Parts: sequence; structure tokens; C-alpha cells
Amino acid sequence: MSASRTPVGAPRWSYLGPEGTFTEAALRTLPGAEAVDTIPMASVPAALDMVRRGDADAAVVPLENSVEGSVSVTLDELATGEPLIIEREILLPISFALLVRPGTAMEDVKTVSSHSHAQPQVRRWLAANLPDSHWFSSASNADAARLVQEGRYDAALAGEFAAARYGLTPLVTDIHDVEGAVTRFVMVRRPGVVDAPTGADRTSVAAFIVDDHAGALLEILQEFAVRGVNLDHIQSRPTGDGLGHYFFAIDAEGHIADARVGEALMGLRRVCAAVRFLGSYPRADGARPQVRRGTSDAEFEDAAAWLDRCRRGED
Repeated sequence: MSASRTPVGAPRWSYLGPEGTFTEAALRTLPGAEAVDTIPMASVPAALDMVRRGDADAAVVPLENSVEGSVSVTLDELATGEPLIIEREILLPISFALLVRPGTAMEDVKTVSSHSHAQPQVRRWLAANLPDSHWFSSASNADAARLVQEGRYDAALAGEFAAARYGLTPLVTDIHDVEGAVTRFVMVRRPGVVDAPTGADRTSVAAFIVDDHAGALLEILQEFAVRGVNLDHIQSRPTGDGLGHYFFAIDAEGHIADARVGEALMGLRRVCAAVRFLGSYPRADGARPQVRRGTSDAEFEDAAAWLDRCRRGED
């Protein structure tokens, strides 16, 4: 573990390391990152545990890739580990470079390493350009670069920016099977008061079903649908407590302070065994939800006032 040199008392952010990962590149895009003490960690759980212990103020970890899907270890840690909440998200375009030791030619590359999430994003490129090579998984793409530096593998698929850090040469750049691939990273912190809504927000929760039964997912979806809350993402994950025990990781448009979102979460709390709030935070793409007629805060307030008058016999 190493840290950047910053003034004593500077904020401390942990991240999935080592130095030279896409996670570090995402972290560096955040405002004020140059004045932060950054701490690379060997795994997502290790980065998050730094925050849980109070050894870091926040952690940046990968959550979802537009090609490969969710990063399961991050989802599971946020849903079932000691509580943390998402403070913001970062979207980072992803393309890879084939990094080798100086003097290595394409025909010399017999072994290639990268993170397990990277390999599916370049599978076709590997088949077309290095059909006889063997691929090996590493803890991160930057760690793969480090192992190439040490001579364990011939090449790493990593960000081109990692080449200088590990004394490697980019043999091929701009490698990808799908144009425009993006990875979504999140900054998490210990639970506390959520920042005020911006009007372009996302809310994340983990909803644990009572049992595996017909209509369990429909019950969850209805709580959002009847209140006009659009879902950006929903995925089932096993809780680890045995077959038939699942939770749903959900990203919804809007902020917990929005009446429609708050009421949807209350509905979830009634029909689920448990609901973990994972945060309301600004969307990195700035997209604002389309609020359907009858679901604005003003309309919820008007309906509540009408009901109160009815109960008092005034309407």
C-alpha cells in the first residue's frame, strides 16, 4: 500500500489499486482530487474497509461496465457489508492498450493478463490478433501491468496511462470490441445526511425479498411504477444464505427527498424483508427524469392535504 504525497490533514480517499488502474483515473477526474491523499488498495473490499474503519474519508470503486455489466463484489459489499452510502458517481470511457516490456514484439506475446472484467471487453480482439496466447486473470489491470514488469506475463491489457508507471511500452492502443464502452465508478462514504437534490439524481437501494415466490419481483416493481419512478438498473443477487435467498440491487431515477421516490421506498419497506438505502447522488450524465402527471412533489402534497381535510370532515 502506498499513498500520494499531500499536506498533513488532507482528505484521504482509498481506491482499487495499485497505481495506474482505471479506478485511479476515474478518481483523478473528481474536483479537488489533486489535494487528496490517495491510497491504493489490493481489492474492492479492502478499499471499502478503509472507510468503514475510519482510515479513509471515502473510497472510489468500480460498480458497472456498459459491456460486462455489474461488478458483483462491489454490489455485494454495499448490500451486505457494514453500511456505506454512495456520494457520487463517475463515468469513464474505457479502451485498453497492450502493454509489454520494451523490445517485445507481437509474435513474442504468449501470455496476456488483465482484470476478469476486462477480458470480455477485448475477447474478439484477442481472438483475431493473439489467437495462440493464453489469458490470465489479475486483481486489476494495473496489477497485470506490474506482473508484466516483473516478467511473469508477456503483456497486460490495461489503460495506456499505466505504461509509464510500470516502465512498459504500449504495443497496441485503443483496443476494444465495443465502441464507446464506459465504466461507472462510485465514491462511497460512511452513512450520514444525504446532500440536497440537484434535479438530476439517482437513488440506489438493495431490497431483500421475504422468500422466493411467484410475483416477488412484480411486487417490487409495482412500488416504483405506481408512483412514476423509472428504474435505470435492477439485478438479482444471492444473499449467501442458501438457495432461494436473494436481494435486488436497484437504481432509480430521482432523490430520496422527492415525494414519489420516498413513497416508493416506504412501499418497498412494507413488502420486503429488509431494504438498505445505498444513497441518493447526482447523476454523472446530468439526465433529469421526466416527472409523470400526478407524481410531482406538489401533487403529492396536494393529495395529502386533501386527505387530511377529508379526515377532519372539511372536504
